[in-house]
Amino acid sequence: MSTGLFLTFEGIDGSGKSTQARLLAETLRAEGREVVLTREPGGSPGAEEIRKLVLEGDPDRWSPETEILLFTAARRDHMERTILPALEAGKVVICDRFADSTRQYQGASRGDRRALVDALHDLMIGREPDLTVLIDMDPAKGLARAKGRQGTEERFEDFGLPMQEAMRAGFLTMARAEPQRFAVIGGDAEPAQVAQAVLDAVRPALP
Repeated sequence: MSTGLFLTFEGIDGSGKSTQARLLAETLRAEGREVVLTREPGGSPGAEEIRKLVLEGDPDRWSPETEILLFTAARRDHMERTILPALEAGKVVICDRFADSTRQYQGASRGDRRALVDALHDLMIGREPDLTVLIDMDPAKGLARAKGRQGTEERFEDFGLPMQEAMRAGFLTMARAEPQRFAVIGGDAEPAQVAQAVLDAVRPALP
């Protein structure tokens, strides 16, 4: 039985969730807590290799079904090698994206494949976060911010604004369906203000 706390951050591209995950990790470490900050896809050597396959290249490089299998494989390796050992050691695990992103990006954005995503999750992962922080952001603003980074991992941003709008709507729908797991935080304020709102939401769940 794990004794740690499993926190995930979700949101559309450019929402600032990665920054907020890092700021939360820094705050909790300063308080003396053992924290593992990780990300998906990635977080273990094998999963990082898969990350390159799914986040770089042409938008139509993979079919949605193949993407689902790749993300699930990366998540399984990440769980085995990073997340579960840390939780069993009583640490706080903060993960930048997890299964909710797959439910939206692969399960809903390019056709209705949510049932397939959920079936694979139940079979191969079987774990939900203790708390999910959803950083909510206007899709146009988030996409502009994401594209402004001019990085190599822009395959999903290249699907354009309609996909980001669909993702935001999907995330908010999930949050309404599971209010006990989700904390929705507005991402338009200054990073320090958002970070304080995140800490206020996370604090009651800390062991």
